[in-house]
Amino acid sequence: MKPCIVWQTDFSLDWPFVATMKGVCRQIDDTLDIIDSSHTIEKFNVLEASQQLDYVEPFYPQGTIYVSVVDPGVGTNRKASVAKLKDGNYVVTPDNGTLTHLYYHIGIAEIREIDACLRYQGTENVSVFHGRDIFAYVAAKLASGQITYEQVGKAYPIEDIILLDYQYLQADVITSEIDGIVSNISDPFGSIVFNILTDDFKNVGYQEGDMAHIVLTYQNQIYFDKNVLYEKAFGYVEVGEPILFNASSNYMSLGLNQGSFKDKYKVHAGMDYKVHISKASK
Repeated sequence: MKPCIVWQTDFSLDWPFVATMKGVCRQIDDTLDIIDSSHTIEKFNVLEASQQLDYVEPFYPQGTIYVSVVDPGVGTNRKASVAKLKDGNYVVTPDNGTLTHLYYHIGIAEIREIDACLRYQGTENVSVFHGRDIFAYVAAKLASGQITYEQVGKAYPIEDIILLDYQYLQADVITSEIDGIVSNISDPFGSIVFNILTDDFKNVGYQEGDMAHIVLTYQNQIYFDKNVLYEKAFGYVEVGEPILFNASSNYMSLGLNQGSFKDKYKVHAGMDYKVHISKASK
């Protein structure tokens, strides 16, 4: 059985870019199974691309080929690459930090830079759509068996892979006084996700039913300062009220019951959006 191709981009579906990438794949092999993960990653947000890959990757069978195109450096000297993960899956992507979460959580067995000759014919003078002209083309060639992984291009040292700051990935949780950041926005519902693993959170003494005091700041300015219930699901608080819960990504998340925390408090992800969590009385 041929491996499926799983796509994610920041292109949206409001114009024909995603369709043209799929068209390239269909020309190479019209039997390929092409699955959309997300095309609404925040524009140019490599951190979100890395997190989204980390979220979806464990749920597909060995040999799956992931294509991630969030590529603010398109057309520059950043490497176009194919990474072979230690669990046997592959990621076709610009090497720009997109591989960070997988590097730490799954492991990368090998990485190869895509040879310049591997691109859709007739696009040689185009430098701004590598998603179609290189990444889709190479993914389809791999999935169809028309090229092997070794034929993608020359391997380069794993140590040379571009990685994001580790602080984006995981907070240092030692006591119930926890400092972290907003590492992701869980669209379309608008919950925010912290870089605090749920297991770490419980290991320092938090249990469902506890009240947690949460302070959110942006550039040292407080925009949220409340006691919030930590529970398993939204329905434990009134409609519109905040709740702290275990996200499906196994990180701690803060949301509103039937509302968007992101929209209400104008939150984005990044190192400037910080969180402090401490124990609060019920």
